[in-house]
Formats: sequence, structure tokens, C-alpha cells
Amino acid sequence: MVRPPLEEHTEPRTTASTLNWLRAGVLGANDGIISTAGLVIGVAAATTDRTAIITAGLAGLAAGAMSMAVGEYVSVSTQRDSERALLDLERHELAQMPEEELAELAGIYRAKGLSPELAQQVAVELTEHDALGAHAEAELGIDPQELTNPWHAAWASFIAFTLGALLPLVA
Repeated sequence: MVRPPLEEHTEPRTTASTLNWLRAGVLGANDGIISTAGLVIGVAAATTDRTAIITAGLAGLAAGAMSMAVGEYVSVSTQRDSERALLDLERHELAQMPEEELAELAGIYRAKGLSPELAQQVAVELTEHDALGAHAEAELGIDPQELTNPWHAAWASFIAFTLGALLPLVA
């Protein structure tokens, strides 16, 4: 399969983005299985009426899937807001204290084992190429072009909860 150049993708898939999606999915599926099973077993202990049991299970599925999706959205939105605030601070520092920021970046590369001369050269070249990207990645562990996406986590959690909740309902 031939893929178009990366620039044509609206949002490239990264390891961090995939892990965010996977984390939300695993959490959602686990919660869907456990909470729906508990609800269905509780109602089944009170009555043998299948309609009541299924209705309670479906209500739990709907409420739980929405709750998980909204919770994931809010959580990841908060993370994204924090990332944006850190990037704004880094932009400010680069504008107000470029020499100190360059020294800080060179220090990070020295701490990773580069010689002082090479660390300085790498810091200078990366800063000239993409100052915010270089400093954000090295100092903050953030890629400014690939912030976490709250919608990915919300949908993953919603779908996974629904699929997990279907297991005890089918049983």
C-alpha cells in the first residue's frame, strides 16, 4: 500500500496517540464488563423477569458508555490544556531568554552523553530548524505537532465499554 506523504494526513498516528487510544479502550472494556455484570447479576438476584434484567443491563450500558466517554474526554482535554500551557511557557522563554534556553538544551544533550562541543552544535542546529519543537521534545517530552486528542480517547472508551458490556448481557 502506498501512503501519501505525511503532510497530507490530518493527524499522523504516533506511539503516544496509539497508547492513549489503547489505554482508554482497555479501561472502557474492563469497566463495561465488570459494571454491567454487577448490575445484571444484582437485578437477576431480585427477579427472574428477563425483560427487567435486559432493560437494566441496557440502561447500565448506555449510562456507563456515556460516562466513560465524557470522563475520558475531560481527562484528556485537561492533559492537552496542560501541554498547551507548557508550550506557551516554552515559547515565552525562547522569546525572552534565547541564550539561556540554548544553554539548557545543550545541557540536556551533554547529560545524554554528547561531548560539550557536539551538544552545543546539536542544540544550535535543532534550535535553528525548529526551536519550539526541539526544546519542547527535549525539555518537556511533548511534540507540539502531536498533542493528545480527547476525541480519540472518548470514542475508544465509549466503543470498548459498549463491547465489554455486551458480554454479560449476551450471557
